[in-house]
Parts: sequence; structure tokens; C-alpha cells
Amino acid sequence: MKIQLRDHFTYKKLLRFTLPSIGMMIFTSIYGVVDGFFVSNFVGETAFAAVNFTMPSLMILGAIGFMFGAGGSALVSKTLGEGNKEKANSLFSLFVYVPMALGVIVAILGFVFLKPLVSLLGAEGQMLEYCVRYGRIIVLGLVFYMLQMEFQSFMITAEKPQLSFIFTVIAGCTNIVLDALFVAVFKWGLEGAAIATVLSQIVGCVCPLIYFIRSNSSLLRLGKAKTDFGALIKACTNGSSELMSNISMSLVGMLYNTQLLKYAGEYGVAAYGVLMYVNFIFISAFIGYSIGCAPVIGYHYGAKNSDELKGILRKSVTIIAISSVCMVVLAELLASPMSQLFVGYNEELCQLTKRAFLFYSFAFLFSGFAIFGSSFFTALNNGPVSAIISFMRTLVFQVAAVIILPIIFNGVDGIWLSIVVAEALAVIVTVIFIFAKRKKYGY
Repeated sequence: MKIQLRDHFTYKKLLRFTLPSIGMMIFTSIYGVVDGFFVSNFVGETAFAAVNFTMPSLMILGAIGFMFGAGGSALVSKTLGEGNKEKANSLFSLFVYVPMALGVIVAILGFVFLKPLVSLLGAEGQMLEYCVRYGRIIVLGLVFYMLQMEFQSFMITAEKPQLSFIFTVIAGCTNIVLDALFVAVFKWGLEGAAIATVLSQIVGCVCPLIYFIRSNSSLLRLGKAKTDFGALIKACTNGSSELMSNISMSLVGMLYNTQLLKYAGEYGVAAYGVLMYVNFIFISAFIGYSIGCAPVIGYHYGAKNSDELKGILRKSVTIIAISSVCMVVLAELLASPMSQLFVGYNEELCQLTKRAFLFYSFAFLFSGFAIFGSSFFTALNNGPVSAIISFMRTLVFQVAAVIILPIIFNGVDGIWLSIVVAEALAVIVTVIFIFAKRKKYGY
């Protein structure tokens, strides 16, 4: 039976509705991991470090897609809850066309300024060359990446999460197959990995674009859009937390890389790269759940159904708590096999990565709550609170921790512990806001 936004959500129905978006985000992160696997094992540790050194800068450029996806879908789902489908479709179309134009401009700027940026951050020699060779190809596909991320949110708002998952699987399989072909068989090195990624992003963008352009059975369809600066500002405000989260994570990633170069050299950057790949997979489950819930929350907020909001919040906290404990256990068990998979060819680097895992894994106890809390307020169209939670979690706490803790503890161990401390502090901020705003939103 089809699940609709206006339904009453039990635990079973909530999990059924969010499972495709969870799978979608996990699969997206997995094919990013495959990129790293092929680069690390077929090109070498310097190239692998270069990919991880460049990626934060590229994520900043693509953050516009996350902002319009999260912020725009929150406004569209609220409009649907108010019963105005025509306006919802006009807004949806506007939120696709504007990022499409912005993406072209950002891609040009990224291509021109990539080399001075990564050089400024500390890359030099062969690593700098690798960063530029990889990054400039990735930048060429930036528009497709932005729209791919945006459509993942809007497919759920359109009540088509399963179809979104299918499109993501198709794009992911494209990347995996082309990675194997271009890097392992054709020996195209970093360029092969970058081309495979861009082609997969094109597939992930074009499939939903064609779906929304044609007549379909969903709540949304691309068509004429009225220029509405108020709606654009509201969408940007709503999605500011997602924008801030991506920018902050990228800036913090740069800081981590700088600190690791200082305390552990290129091996530290490579070990951090392995952690990030596993972190992407685990965190993507929380992000996927939050993305899946957001249109439901936005719809019932627009429909003024406070009982349903209370139920979704309570059930979500329970689901995240159980998942968090399971993730910590799983991460500890995966420490050795994942280290062997990526950097088993270098014993010293492998041991450094294993030790990093043992500290870093405990961050998963806390991260899901802050991710959901930020998304919860985005869905309620309260962008400022969502942005504050995200800003404190991904920037303030992490920057402070990664600077201070290496001084207190053994240098590198302090870096691995910093994320745990930052995530725990973010949960405290999230809980404070949830209690402070419960009367205003009726949950």
C-alpha cells in the first residue's frame, strides 16, 4: 500500500517510508568509498591523500544543492500540507532552475581557483599536482552533482522515495563499474576515478530530471515557475543549516588535514580519509532517515497536526538511539578489516588507521541526534535554529576540539577524539532547542 504524507505514521510505516532514503544515502556514500578504494590500491597513498585533501573544497562548491534540496522541499511540503498543489509545483520548478544557473557560475569559479586554494591549504609537490588533476574534472560535473543531491530530497516530497533509491542505485552502479574499468583496467589513474564520478553524477541527475519533466503520478512536476524572491530567501533560510553543515564540514576537514599533516604527515591524511569513508556510510544512515522524515514533518506542520508531530519526534528519538549503539559496535568490529581493505599494503599506515577507528567510533553514539534535530527544525521552516545546531556541531565545537585536544592528549589521539567531544556537545545544544521550542510548534 502506498504511504502518503498525510498518513498517521506508526514505527513500521515510518521505517518503511524512510528506508529508501536511508538506502539511497548509504549507497551514495558507498560508491564514494569505492572511488577511494580504487585510488588507494591502484594509484597509491599520495593520490589517495590528494583526493581526501581536495574533497572538502569540492563539497563546499556543491553545498548549494543541499541547501535548495532541504530548504526548498521543506517549503514545498508545507505548501502541499496547506492544500495548494499548484503553488507547490511552481516553487519546486523555481528551486530547480535557480540552482541550475548558479551551478554553472560556481563550477567556472571552482575550476579557476582550485589550484591556488589547495596550495594555500598546504598541498605541494606531487600531492598538489594530484589535487588539481582530480579536482578540475570533478568541478566540471558540479551542476549535475548539485541537482542530484537536490532531487533526492524532492523525490521524497513527491512521495516517490523508492524511485529515488532506484535512481541512486543506477548512478552508484555506474560509478562502481566505471571506476573498475577506468582505474583498474585502463590504468587512467586519478583522472579515471574523477571521470567515473562525474558520469555517475550525470546519470543521477538526468534520471529524475526526465521523470519530473514528463507527466507522472507524483505530487510534483517541473513546469513554469514564477519568480518569487521571498520563496527563494525562505528556501535559503530553511536550508541554511544544510549549507552551513556542508561548508563547515568541509572547512573542518581542511583543518583536520592541516593538523594531521603537522602531527602525522601524509599518513595521517590518508588514515583520516579511510575514517571519512566509513563515517560517510554510517552518518548517511542518519542523514537518510532525517531526509525521509522531513517532508512528513513539514506536511503535518502545514496541516497543523500537532499529535502527529509529537509521535514522529518520539519515535525518531527511539529509532536513532537504538541505531547509534549498533553503529558503535559495528564500527569497532570493522576497524581492522576496513583498515586492511584500504591501506593494507602499508603496515605503518594500517596500524595508524586501526587506532584512529577505536577512538573515532564513539562519535556515532551522538551524531544521529544532532543531525535529526537540525533537519527537524528545517522541516518546521525554522532555518535559524536549524543553522545554529548545525553551525555549532560541524564548525564551532569541532574547530575548538581539533585545536585544543591534540595539545592535551598525545597529538594524533587528540585529533581522533575531537569529533567525539564535538558530537556530544552538539547533542546538548539540540536537546535545549527541542525543549525550548515545544510549545511554539505543539510537539
